[in-house]
Amino acid sequence: MASAIVDVAGACGQQALDGSNPAVARVRQLIGGGVQESSDGWSRCWEEGVTPWDLGQPTPAVVELVHSGTLPAGDATTVLVPGCGAGYDVVALSGPGRFVVGLDICDTAIQKAKQLSAAAAADGGDGSSSFFAFVADDFFTWEPPEPFHLIFDYTFFCALHPSMRPAWAKRMADLLRPDGELITLMYLAEGQEAGPPFNTTVLDYKEVLNPLGLVITSIEDNEVAVEPRKGMEKIARWKRMAKSD
Repeated sequence: MASAIVDVAGACGQQALDGSNPAVARVRQLIGGGVQESSDGWSRCWEEGVTPWDLGQPTPAVVELVHSGTLPAGDATTVLVPGCGAGYDVVALSGPGRFVVGLDICDTAIQKAKQLSAAAAADGGDGSSSFFAFVADDFFTWEPPEPFHLIFDYTFFCALHPSMRPAWAKRMADLLRPDGELITLMYLAEGQEAGPPFNTTVLDYKEVLNPLGLVITSIEDNEVAVEPRKGMEKIARWKRMAKSD
């Protein structure tokens, strides 16, 4: 059974993230509805090789953001990637002047991220471990030494049960510096009877972030989304509103 699942999951990064995908259906079985964030179901996904969200490479939009020159960078600039999985985006975002922390509740994913990044460095890749770190912990209870200049969220919000979204927003606000920026690469799933991924709209983000003072400064379609996800993704950048006198 497990080997068959691995075969199905092998190309899932290039498939749609909905119930028609056998790997997504298996994820939903393992997670059990996702009402409570637990490492057990996610660990089983990684152990069975059922990771349909995993592209096996950095998200194209992340690569574009890095090349755009619009990301914060400089002395002691810090970035958080919650739900980082195998860590491709963590390494891609990192570099001189920008230290990135990849956080995931699943220790199996974090160990894979460490192995992949070490292998890439050994093969002459651009990533240096001095510019990033991986942490196995719960996003909702983890306490870093300081808040971050930038947080990047992709397939994390939509993976959480909708009842957890207010808590997600509160943690984002707490983990972000007052002058920091949140970037959400939104996967706008719809028509799903279950999850993850759960049905998601731009309004869902606004409803939990706006009350905390975080507003969209720009939003656009993700033109470099992988083919099955084209037309279903938007990139939004959020900052805190300036307080009026």
